[in-house]
Amino acid sequence: MAVGDTDVGIVNKALLFLGSDVITSFQDGTPQATISKNLYDNVKQSTLGMYRWSFTIAKSQLARDTVTPKSEWTYQYLLPNDMITGVPEAVRTTGSPGGALFTGWEINQSSGGGAVLMTESTEIHIDYQKNVSEGNMPVYFVTLLAYQMAWHIAEAITDQTTKAEYWRTVALGTAAEGLRGGFFRQACAIDSGGQTPQVIGDYLLTDIR
Repeated sequence: MAVGDTDVGIVNKALLFLGSDVITSFQDGTPQATISKNLYDNVKQSTLGMYRWSFTIAKSQLARDTVTPKSEWTYQYLLPNDMITGVPEAVRTTGSPGGALFTGWEINQSSGGGAVLMTESTEIHIDYQKNVSEGNMPVYFVTLLAYQMAWHIAEAITDQTTKAEYWRTVALGTAAEGLRGGFFRQACAIDSGGQTPQVIGDYLLTDIR
């Protein structure tokens, strides 16, 4: 893990890539700080959600909401506050090892406006992607996030679209690669090397089909 990394530290890596002065905080009053503050969290969340990063996977037993769904479902469950994608990686009705995947559910809006998981089951456990603090990110992801930030702030910092295009290519490759190349591909390869192989039955979409 990249122990000691911070949001400001990652932004400063991106600023150095662009040949810019670094910042001391997002509130230091410089144009670099203002631009980075407005973009950083969105870039971080989108980069975390681009791939099933091993360090983002968590398990949780969901709490049942006291509100009854206004639909065909009997129960609704509150999703974790730190969930990134809004859709679970897997859903089960037990927390015991080897529990089978469960498909009798859907994500919908509650009457209060928030997203909930609706189902007939009286117990729900999920695997999901969670938000991760910078100090718990591995080095390869910190590097990717810095490249991503360099791309997104390049034009505003340097007034040069060519620099934005360059850092986009460094981060994600070319349009011909579907923006799934560049360092992103290397980071995925590094990350997948540390993951335990899963059987086909562990993949939710395959199971639904």
